[in-house]
Order: sequence, then structure tokens, then C-alpha cells
Amino acid sequence: MFVNSLFMHYRQMMGEELSGLSVKDLQNLENQLEMSLRGVRVRKDEILIDEIQELNRKGNLIHQENMELYKKVNLIRQENMELYKKVYGNRDANGVGGNALAPNSLSINEDPHAPVHLQLSQPQQQNYDTSGTTELGLQLH
Repeated sequence: MFVNSLFMHYRQMMGEELSGLSVKDLQNLENQLEMSLRGVRVRKDEILIDEIQELNRKGNLIHQENMELYKKVNLIRQENMELYKKVYGNRDANGVGGNALAPNSLSINEDPHAPVHLQLSQPQQQNYDTSGTTELGLQLH
């Protein structure tokens, strides 16, 4: 008997077998369903809020990592510029005047945010006049 009553209550909660219920019974059933639905919505909102907070946290971590990488790239660019200045000295910063040691080098005035493409190459053989001088491997232009 208890199982039948439970089964009947379940069917009514599912919106079935409502023909034998009075207006008051239907009102009580509606109130129960609204309370249940309110609980479901509250729980769903809690889960969504937690997910949003987690996504915001991850977004902040990615943003922080991006800023750190940006700083590293800028530091490397500055180091490259300092090395360029050490290697090529007081030459024109735009590379004008021929640069036999770095024919594919970037000019200083190029976009600082443009991607940098580095590549290794074999040293080019130079013809030096070594008659009576010490060879240092540098060529003055």
C-alpha cells in the first residue's frame, strides 16, 4: 500500500494522474513543485557562480603570465639592441652604409612589437690582408 501511495505521489509530481485531485490538492502540489524548482535554481546558480569565479581566476593567471612573457620579450629586445650597438658601434642605427657582418639584421627603428626571427648561419669567409699583422677576425669598414 505504501509503495502504491509513493508511486501515485511520484506520478502526480510528474504531472500525471491529476484527475482525482481537488483544487486544494493541486495548489499544494504546485507549491511543492515551485519550492523544489526554487531549490534546483539556487543550486544551479551556485554551480554557475563557482564556474565563473574559476574561469575569472584562470583568466587572471593567463593575463599575469602574458604580462610576464611580454616583459621577458622586451628585455630580450633591449639586450639584442645593446649587443647590436656593441657589435656595430657608432654606425648609423638604421643599418645604412652596408653591414657585411649582419646583412639580414633588423633596424633599430622597426616596430618593437613585430615578431623577431632569429636564425643561425655559417660564418662567411673573409679575405684579410695578413701580411705582417695579427689576425683578430674583425674587419673594419
